[in-house]
Amino acid sequence: MILASGTNDTPPASGLLEYLIARGARRVTTVLHPLNAGDGNRHKITTYEPGLEPRRHTVRLPAHPPYTYPLDLLVPPVARRVDGWFAFNNLLCARGLLERRARRADTVAYWAVDFVPDRFGAGTMLTRAYDALDAYCCRHTDLRIEVSKAALEGRDNRHGIPHHAGATRTIAPIGAWLERVPVTPPDGWKSRRIVFIGHLVERMGGDTVIQALALLRERGFDVTADIAGRGPLEGPLRADVHQRGLQDIIRFHGFIAGHRELEQLLSQAAVALAPYNTRVDSFTQYADPSKLKSYLAAGLPILLTPVPPNAKELAQQAGAEVVRDDASDFADAIERVLADPDTWQCRRAASLKYAQQFDWNTIIANVLTAAGFEP
Repeated sequence: MILASGTNDTPPASGLLEYLIARGARRVTTVLHPLNAGDGNRHKITTYEPGLEPRRHTVRLPAHPPYTYPLDLLVPPVARRVDGWFAFNNLLCARGLLERRARRADTVAYWAVDFVPDRFGAGTMLTRAYDALDAYCCRHTDLRIEVSKAALEGRDNRHGIPHHAGATRTIAPIGAWLERVPVTPPDGWKSRRIVFIGHLVERMGGDTVIQALALLRERGFDVTADIAGRGPLEGPLRADVHQRGLQDIIRFHGFIAGHRELEQLLSQAAVALAPYNTRVDSFTQYADPSKLKSYLAAGLPILLTPVPPNAKELAQQAGAEVVRDDASDFADAIERVLADPDTWQCRRAASLKYAQQFDWNTIIANVLTAAGFEP
Protein backbone atom coordinates (compact mmCIF):
# COMPACT_ATOMS: atom_id res chain seq x y z
CA MET A 1 0.00 0.00 0.00
CA ILE A 2 1.24 3.47 -0.94
CA LEU A 3 -0.05 6.43 1.09
CA ALA A 4 0.87 10.00 0.19
CA SER A 5 -0.39 13.54 -0.19
CA GLY A 6 -0.68 15.21 -3.58
CA THR A 7 -1.24 13.56 -6.95
CA ASN A 8 -0.25 10.41 -8.82
CA ASP A 9 2.57 12.39 -10.43
CA THR A 10 4.19 13.41 -7.14
CA PRO A 11 7.57 11.71 -6.59
CA PRO A 12 8.80 9.55 -5.01
CA ALA A 13 5.39 7.88 -4.50
CA SER A 14 4.79 8.02 -8.25
CA GLY A 15 8.09 6.25 -8.93
CA LEU A 16 7.24 3.42 -6.53
CA LEU A 17 3.77 3.00 -8.03
CA GLU A 18 4.99 2.84 -11.63
CA TYR A 19 7.76 0.41 -10.71
CA LEU A 20 5.39 -2.01 -8.95
CA ILE A 21 2.77 -1.88 -11.71
CA ALA A 22 5.39 -2.44 -14.41
CA ARG A 23 6.59 -5.56 -12.61
CA GLY A 24 3.15 -7.06 -12.24
CA ALA A 25 2.68 -6.72 -8.49
CA ARG A 26 -0.38 -8.76 -7.60
CA ARG A 27 -2.14 -5.81 -5.94
CA VAL A 28 -1.11 -2.22 -5.28
CA THR A 29 -3.38 0.23 -3.52
CA THR A 30 -2.67 3.96 -3.43
CA VAL A 31 -4.27 6.41 -1.02
CA LEU A 32 -3.81 10.05 -2.03
CA HIS A 33 -4.76 12.78 0.41
CA PRO A 34 -5.25 16.50 -0.34
CA LEU A 35 -2.10 18.47 0.46
CA ASN A 36 -3.40 22.03 0.46
CA ALA A 37 -6.63 23.97 0.14
CA GLY A 38 -6.44 23.90 -3.66
CA ASP A 39 -6.68 20.10 -3.66
CA GLY A 40 -10.23 20.11 -2.32
CA ASN A 41 -11.58 17.55 0.12
CA ARG A 42 -11.24 14.30 -1.81
CA HIS A 43 -9.16 11.39 -0.54
CA LYS A 44 -8.61 9.05 -3.48
CA ILE A 45 -8.18 5.29 -3.11
CA THR A 46 -7.14 3.32 -6.19
CA THR A 47 -6.36 -0.38 -6.44
CA TYR A 48 -4.30 -1.80 -9.31
CA GLU A 49 -4.24 -5.50 -10.22
CA PRO A 50 -2.71 -7.11 -13.32
CA GLY A 51 -5.18 -7.46 -16.20
CA LEU A 52 -7.91 -5.42 -14.52
CA GLU A 53 -9.02 -1.82 -14.77
CA PRO A 54 -8.03 0.22 -11.69
CA ARG A 55 -10.74 0.34 -9.04
CA ARG A 56 -11.28 3.85 -7.71
CA HIS A 57 -13.02 5.09 -4.59
CA THR A 58 -13.25 8.57 -3.12
CA VAL A 59 -13.76 9.60 0.49
CA ARG A 60 -14.78 13.20 1.18
CA LEU A 61 -13.81 14.80 4.47
CA PRO A 62 -13.61 18.39 5.72
CA ALA A 63 -10.49 20.12 4.40
CA HIS A 64 -8.88 23.02 6.24
CA PRO A 65 -5.16 22.27 6.07
CA PRO A 66 -3.14 21.86 8.21
CA TYR A 67 -5.77 21.51 10.93
CA THR A 68 -7.63 18.69 9.21
CA TYR A 69 -4.54 16.63 8.37
CA PRO A 70 -5.30 14.20 11.25
CA LEU A 71 -8.44 13.16 9.34
CA ASP A 72 -6.08 11.45 6.87
CA LEU A 73 -5.74 8.74 9.53
CA LEU A 74 -9.34 7.72 8.79
CA VAL A 75 -8.64 6.84 5.15
CA PRO A 76 -8.92 4.07 4.21
CA PRO A 77 -11.72 3.39 6.69
CA VAL A 78 -10.78 -0.31 6.72
CA ALA A 79 -7.37 -1.43 5.51
CA ARG A 80 -6.89 -4.76 3.76
CA ARG A 81 -3.95 -6.83 4.88
CA VAL A 82 -0.77 -5.86 3.03
CA ASP A 83 2.82 -7.03 2.82
CA GLY A 84 4.20 -3.51 2.71
CA TRP A 85 2.87 -0.15 3.96
CA PHE A 86 4.81 2.72 2.36
CA ALA A 87 3.88 6.02 4.01
CA PHE A 88 5.14 9.35 2.69
CA ASN A 89 4.48 11.41 5.81
CA ASN A 90 4.52 10.68 9.52
CA LEU A 91 0.73 10.69 10.03
CA LEU A 92 0.33 7.97 7.44
CA CYS A 93 3.26 6.09 8.93
CA ALA A 94 1.56 6.21 12.34
CA ARG A 95 -1.54 4.61 10.81
CA GLY A 96 0.73 1.94 9.36
CA LEU A 97 2.24 1.21 12.78
CA LEU A 98 -1.29 0.67 14.10
CA GLU A 99 -2.02 -1.67 11.20
CA ARG A 100 1.20 -3.58 11.88
CA ARG A 101 0.19 -3.99 15.52
CA ALA A 102 -3.17 -5.34 14.32
CA ARG A 103 -1.24 -7.72 12.01
CA ARG A 104 -2.69 -6.17 8.88
CA ALA A 105 0.73 -4.95 7.67
CA ASP A 106 3.98 -6.88 7.74
CA THR A 107 6.47 -4.10 6.97
CA VAL A 108 6.01 -0.37 7.51
CA ALA A 109 8.30 2.07 5.69
CA TYR A 110 8.42 5.79 6.44
CA TRP A 111 9.53 7.51 3.23
CA ALA A 112 10.09 11.13 4.27
CA VAL A 113 9.76 13.38 1.22
CA ASP A 114 11.25 16.40 2.99
CA PHE A 115 12.64 17.70 6.26
CA VAL A 116 11.38 21.09 7.45
CA PRO A 117 12.58 22.39 10.83
CA ASP A 118 9.80 24.21 12.70
CA ARG A 119 7.31 23.05 10.09
CA PHE A 120 4.39 25.02 11.55
CA GLY A 121 6.41 27.79 13.17
CA ALA A 122 9.01 27.79 15.95
CA GLY A 123 7.61 26.60 19.28
CA THR A 124 3.99 26.30 18.15
CA MET A 125 1.76 23.54 19.43
CA LEU A 126 1.39 22.14 15.91
CA THR A 127 5.16 21.95 15.45
CA ARG A 128 5.64 20.25 18.83
CA ALA A 129 2.96 17.69 17.99
CA TYR A 130 4.48 17.12 14.54
CA ASP A 131 7.95 16.61 15.99
CA ALA A 132 6.73 14.16 18.63
CA LEU A 133 4.95 12.04 16.05
CA ASP A 134 7.86 12.27 13.61
CA ALA A 135 10.35 11.12 16.24
CA TYR A 136 8.08 8.21 17.22
CA CYS A 137 7.79 7.06 13.61
CA CYS A 138 11.54 7.32 13.05
CA ARG A 139 12.16 5.09 16.05
CA HIS A 140 9.47 2.47 15.43
CA THR A 141 9.03 2.04 11.68
CA ASP A 142 10.76 -0.91 10.02
CA LEU A 143 12.51 1.21 7.40
CA ARG A 144 13.16 4.94 7.27
CA ILE A 145 13.93 6.43 3.87
CA GLU A 146 15.34 9.94 3.39
CA VAL A 147 15.86 11.78 0.10
CA SER A 148 19.26 13.20 1.08
CA LYS A 149 22.03 12.88 3.64
CA ALA A 150 21.27 16.43 4.77
CA ALA A 151 17.67 15.46 5.52
CA LEU A 152 18.72 12.31 7.38
CA GLU A 153 21.19 14.17 9.58
CA GLY A 154 18.83 17.11 10.06
CA ARG A 155 15.99 14.87 11.27
CA ASP A 156 18.32 12.87 13.53
CA ASN A 157 19.62 16.07 15.12
CA ARG A 158 16.14 17.50 15.48
CA HIS A 159 14.84 14.47 17.33
CA GLY A 160 18.06 13.53 19.15
CA ILE A 161 18.26 10.15 17.45
CA PRO A 162 21.74 8.56 17.54
CA HIS A 163 22.87 7.07 14.25
CA HIS A 164 22.69 3.52 15.63
CA ALA A 165 19.17 3.94 17.08
CA GLY A 166 15.72 3.81 15.54
CA ALA A 167 14.69 2.14 12.33
CA THR A 168 16.89 0.78 9.59
CA ARG A 169 17.63 3.78 7.38
CA THR A 170 18.56 4.34 3.78
CA ILE A 171 18.90 7.30 1.42
CA ALA A 172 16.87 7.19 -1.80
CA PRO A 173 17.29 10.30 -3.96
CA ILE A 174 14.58 11.49 -6.32
CA GLY A 175 14.91 9.72 -9.66
CA ALA A 176 13.77 9.81 -13.26
CA TRP A 177 12.65 7.26 -15.85
CA LEU A 178 15.77 7.62 -17.95
CA GLU A 179 14.81 5.10 -20.64
CA ARG A 180 11.79 7.13 -21.70
CA VAL A 181 12.95 10.73 -21.22
CA PRO A 182 13.71 12.66 -24.44
CA VAL A 183 16.93 14.64 -24.24
CA THR A 184 18.02 17.93 -25.71
CA PRO A 185 19.88 17.38 -29.02
CA PRO A 186 23.67 17.87 -29.35
CA ASP A 187 23.04 21.25 -30.98
CA GLY A 188 20.38 22.21 -28.44
CA TRP A 189 22.12 25.49 -27.59
CA LYS A 190 20.75 26.81 -30.87
CA SER A 191 17.23 26.94 -29.44
CA ARG A 192 18.38 29.64 -26.98
CA ARG A 193 15.47 28.61 -24.76
CA ILE A 194 15.66 28.90 -21.00
CA VAL A 195 13.39 26.72 -18.88
CA PHE A 196 12.22 27.05 -15.27
CA ILE A 197 9.84 24.58 -13.63
CA GLY A 198 8.59 24.72 -10.08
CA HIS A 199 6.05 26.05 -7.62
CA LEU A 200 5.67 29.80 -8.04
CA VAL A 201 6.49 30.87 -4.51
CA GLU A 202 9.12 33.25 -3.14
CA ARG A 203 11.70 30.61 -2.24
CA MET A 204 11.85 29.31 -5.84
CA GLY A 205 13.17 32.55 -7.33
CA GLY A 206 10.81 32.97 -10.26
CA ASP A 207 11.29 36.73 -10.03
CA THR A 208 15.02 36.26 -10.67
CA VAL A 209 14.21 34.50 -13.95
CA ILE A 210 12.17 37.48 -15.18
CA GLN A 211 14.72 40.04 -14.05
CA ALA A 212 17.54 38.11 -15.75
CA LEU A 213 15.60 37.93 -19.02
CA ALA A 214 14.91 41.66 -18.84
CA LEU A 215 18.64 42.33 -18.49
CA LEU A 216 19.46 40.08 -21.44
CA ARG A 217 16.94 41.93 -23.60
CA GLU A 218 18.54 45.24 -22.63
CA ARG A 219 21.89 43.81 -23.79
CA GLY A 220 20.38 42.71 -27.09
CA PHE A 221 20.99 39.04 -26.29
CA ASP A 222 18.39 36.91 -28.08
CA VAL A 223 16.83 34.36 -25.73
CA THR A 224 13.37 33.05 -24.74
CA ALA A 225 12.10 31.42 -21.56
CA ASP A 226 9.44 28.89 -20.56
CA ILE A 227 8.03 28.97 -17.02
CA ALA A 228 6.05 25.89 -15.96
CA GLY A 229 4.26 25.82 -12.63
CA ARG A 230 1.56 27.41 -10.53
CA GLY A 231 1.45 29.09 -7.16
CA PRO A 232 0.46 32.25 -5.30
CA LEU A 233 3.02 34.36 -7.18
CA GLU A 234 1.81 33.39 -10.66
CA GLY A 235 -0.36 36.50 -10.99
CA PRO A 236 2.32 38.96 -9.83
CA LEU A 237 4.95 37.29 -12.03
CA ARG A 238 2.70 37.48 -15.10
CA ALA A 239 1.99 41.13 -14.32
CA ASP A 240 5.72 41.83 -14.04
CA VAL A 241 6.33 40.23 -17.45
CA HIS A 242 3.68 42.45 -19.04
CA GLN A 243 4.93 45.57 -17.28
CA ARG A 244 8.44 44.92 -18.62
CA GLY A 245 7.11 44.15 -22.11
CA LEU A 246 8.58 40.62 -22.08
CA GLN A 247 5.45 38.66 -23.02
CA ASP A 248 6.92 37.88 -26.45
CA ILE A 249 9.91 36.05 -24.95
CA ILE A 250 8.57 34.62 -21.66
CA ARG A 251 5.82 32.02 -21.84
CA PHE A 252 3.86 30.74 -18.85
CA HIS A 253 2.60 27.17 -19.17
CA GLY A 254 0.89 26.74 -15.81
CA PHE A 255 1.08 23.36 -14.10
CA ILE A 256 1.95 20.60 -16.57
CA ALA A 257 0.39 17.41 -15.21
CA GLY A 258 1.54 14.97 -17.88
CA HIS A 259 5.09 13.65 -17.67
CA ARG A 260 5.48 13.44 -21.43
CA GLU A 261 4.45 17.05 -22.05
CA LEU A 262 6.86 18.29 -19.41
CA GLU A 263 9.66 16.10 -20.73
CA GLN A 264 9.13 17.43 -24.26
CA LEU A 265 9.31 20.99 -22.95
CA LEU A 266 12.63 20.27 -21.24
CA SER A 267 14.12 18.49 -24.26
CA GLN A 268 13.51 21.59 -26.39
CA ALA A 269 15.38 23.89 -24.01
CA ALA A 270 19.05 24.86 -23.88
CA VAL A 271 19.57 25.90 -20.24
CA ALA A 272 17.66 25.11 -17.03
CA LEU A 273 17.35 27.51 -14.11
CA ALA A 274 16.97 26.81 -10.38
CA PRO A 275 17.45 30.25 -8.77
CA TYR A 276 16.41 29.31 -5.23
CA ASN A 277 16.04 32.42 -3.11
CA THR A 278 18.84 32.69 -0.53
CA ARG A 279 17.12 35.60 1.23
CA VAL A 280 14.36 33.49 2.77
CA ASP A 281 14.36 30.36 4.90
CA SER A 282 13.90 27.28 2.73
CA PHE A 283 13.64 23.56 3.40
CA THR A 284 15.34 23.06 0.00
CA GLN A 285 18.66 23.04 1.87
CA TYR A 286 17.68 19.57 3.12
CA ALA A 287 15.82 18.42 0.01
CA ASP A 288 16.54 16.63 -3.25
CA PRO A 289 14.46 18.74 -5.65
CA SER A 290 12.78 16.61 -8.30
CA LYS A 291 13.11 19.31 -10.94
CA LEU A 292 16.89 19.06 -10.82
CA LYS A 293 16.64 15.37 -11.75
CA SER A 294 14.29 16.25 -14.59
CA TYR A 295 16.79 18.82 -15.85
CA LEU A 296 19.65 16.30 -15.64
CA ALA A 297 17.71 13.55 -17.39
CA ALA A 298 17.06 15.93 -20.28
CA GLY A 299 20.78 16.71 -20.56
CA LEU A 300 20.40 20.38 -19.68
CA PRO A 301 23.18 22.55 -18.25
CA ILE A 302 21.82 23.84 -14.92
CA LEU A 303 22.32 27.26 -13.37
CA LEU A 304 21.40 27.27 -9.68
CA THR A 305 22.02 29.05 -6.40
CA PRO A 306 23.86 27.20 -3.58
CA VAL A 307 20.68 26.29 -1.67
CA PRO A 308 20.18 22.57 -2.52
CA PRO A 309 22.58 20.32 -0.57
CA ASN A 310 23.91 18.80 -3.81
CA ALA A 311 24.61 22.12 -5.56
CA LYS A 312 28.40 21.82 -5.23
CA GLU A 313 28.36 18.21 -6.45
CA LEU A 314 26.26 19.19 -9.47
CA ALA A 315 28.81 21.86 -10.34
CA GLN A 316 31.72 19.44 -9.95
CA GLN A 317 30.24 16.45 -11.77
CA ALA A 318 27.11 17.36 -13.74
CA GLY A 319 28.05 20.41 -15.76
CA ALA A 320 26.04 22.76 -13.56
CA GLU A 321 27.12 26.20 -12.40
CA VAL A 322 26.43 27.65 -8.96
CA VAL A 323 25.40 31.29 -9.33
CA ARG A 324 24.94 34.00 -6.73
CA ASP A 325 21.30 34.88 -6.00
CA ASP A 326 21.35 37.91 -8.26
CA ALA A 327 19.55 38.54 -11.56
CA SER A 328 22.63 40.14 -13.15
CA ASP A 329 24.77 37.11 -12.27
CA PHE A 330 22.17 34.78 -13.76
CA ALA A 331 22.01 36.88 -16.92
CA ASP A 332 25.82 36.68 -17.19
CA ALA A 333 25.77 32.90 -16.67
CA ILE A 334 23.08 32.38 -19.32
CA GLU A 335 25.04 34.48 -21.78
CA ARG A 336 28.26 32.57 -21.05
CA VAL A 337 26.83 29.09 -21.50
CA LEU A 338 25.02 29.91 -24.75
CA ALA A 339 27.96 31.81 -26.26
CA ASP A 340 30.26 28.75 -26.26
CA PRO A 341 28.81 25.72 -28.11
CA ASP A 342 31.77 23.46 -27.25
CA THR A 343 31.46 24.13 -23.53
CA TRP A 344 27.68 23.72 -23.75
CA GLN A 345 28.10 20.27 -25.32
CA CYS A 346 30.57 19.23 -22.61
CA ARG A 347 28.12 20.34 -19.94
CA ARG A 348 25.29 18.49 -21.68
CA ALA A 349 27.38 15.29 -21.73
CA ALA A 350 28.24 15.69 -18.03
CA SER A 351 24.58 16.20 -17.16
CA LEU A 352 23.52 13.03 -18.98
CA LYS A 353 26.34 10.97 -17.48
CA TYR A 354 25.62 12.15 -13.94
CA ALA A 355 21.91 11.40 -14.38
CA GLN A 356 22.56 7.69 -14.97
CA GLN A 357 22.81 6.99 -11.23
CA PHE A 358 19.28 8.28 -10.65
CA ASP A 359 17.22 5.84 -12.67
CA TRP A 360 14.02 5.00 -10.80
CA ASN A 361 14.49 1.31 -11.60
CA THR A 362 17.69 1.21 -9.56
CA ILE A 363 16.50 3.49 -6.76
CA ILE A 364 13.21 1.64 -6.16
CA ALA A 365 14.90 -1.77 -6.37
CA ASN A 366 17.34 -0.69 -3.65
CA VAL A 367 14.52 0.55 -1.42
CA LEU A 368 12.54 -2.66 -1.79
CA THR A 369 15.64 -4.70 -0.98
CA ALA A 370 16.22 -2.60 2.15
CA ALA A 371 12.58 -3.24 3.12
CA GLY A 372 13.06 -6.98 2.75
CA PHE A 373 11.19 -7.45 -0.53
CA GLU A 374 12.31 -9.03 -3.76
CA PRO A 375 12.66 -6.19 -6.33
